[in-house]
Amino acid sequence: MKLWQKVILGMIFGLITGYFIKQQELLGNTFIISLGILDKLQIVGSMYTSMLKMIVIPIIFFSILYGITSVEDISSFGRLGSRALILYTISTVFAVCLGIGFGILFEPGVGVHLPSLIGESVKKIEHQTLTNIIVNIIPSNPVQAMANGNTLQVVVFAFFFGVSLVMIGEKGYVARNTISSCAHAVFKMVELVIKITPYGVFAIMSHIVSEYGFKVIFSLGKFVLIVLVAMLVQYIAFWVMFLFFRIDPRPFFRKIIPTQALAFATSSSKATLSTALSEMQKKMGVSKKVSSFVLPLGASTNMSATAIYLGITTVFFSQISGVDLNYSQYGVIIFASTIGSIGAAGFPGGGIVMIGMVLSSVNLPLDGIPLIMGVDRILDMVRTTINITGDCAITLIVDKIEGSLDYKKYNEKIL
Repeated sequence: MKLWQKVILGMIFGLITGYFIKQQELLGNTFIISLGILDKLQIVGSMYTSMLKMIVIPIIFFSILYGITSVEDISSFGRLGSRALILYTISTVFAVCLGIGFGILFEPGVGVHLPSLIGESVKKIEHQTLTNIIVNIIPSNPVQAMANGNTLQVVVFAFFFGVSLVMIGEKGYVARNTISSCAHAVFKMVELVIKITPYGVFAIMSHIVSEYGFKVIFSLGKFVLIVLVAMLVQYIAFWVMFLFFRIDPRPFFRKIIPTQALAFATSSSKATLSTALSEMQKKMGVSKKVSSFVLPLGASTNMSATAIYLGITTVFFSQISGVDLNYSQYGVIIFASTIGSIGAAGFPGGGIVMIGMVLSSVNLPLDGIPLIMGVDRILDMVRTTINITGDCAITLIVDKIEGSLDYKKYNEKIL
């Protein structure tokens, strides 16, 4: 049985178990109460949540370092890379803002307060100005930043460290190899934590339903619907991008369907990459030079749908935590989600882990993350489809800007 199937089963059995415990307690079944099942489930759920917290800082630090040090030479990006990165960044920032906007507008977490899940002692958020946030983003002590879980400071330090290693060339060879080994070890840690997700989801859903009933599930359904609608808007935005650059979008969206189907089935941009490259070159007339550079770059850095997910999820958790965020903190969420969506591209289950990074950036508790694990699989399939569509769309636009797009092949009808 596949992991995502186990997670869904864990969620279903958790709902049933929670409902059963709730009914038995209402009936005054002293035997069930004496077993202390609810307390034991809470312990299992807390242990799983602690494991998620444990890997947040290491995965942020090493995934960013690994991504930067994988570049052999900063200057190799040149004109082509800079154009691609600008478009990818604009697309990602728009996606985060879209996610935050949908979360604020439709309020998926309003009316659902879970004190036992997130803790009554939620850290009071200090409403800092944007200037203070920007100044404090640079760590005076990187080790202390890691110990305190200051994710934005860790991101900044990892970025400077990674760029410095690339700039010293061969002198940083040993360190870069060590970083690669550490990154893969941390990726394996994430994989191991993700493998026990079905049990964590079971324990947490049982506890939530037994204490709060099914109103939480209705809120979760609303959350899923909002995420899907926001991703649909992002999909439409790609169409608008084509029109802005004076490209007929219809051939692209007809020919991208096989790639989208594979992305939906595999939930992996990397697994879809070879098919996407072939389709772009053979059916859409994108030059080999541009597609071979820009598309893999996008698969590693451009996760617009993941950015939407991070934005909505952060607003969702702020609402169920009863915390009001100010404009400065929304700015932090945009920055952290943009970085997080890039970091999430490097390893399986990255979207879930990077939620921890974004929540930490505005001091929101991570305890509610398992709540969305049961619905993450279907959202992951949609996210991957939108992500690879965005990668291909921007690759084609860059090729058009470069003047190397084969319009005859692009407009050619497929049988």
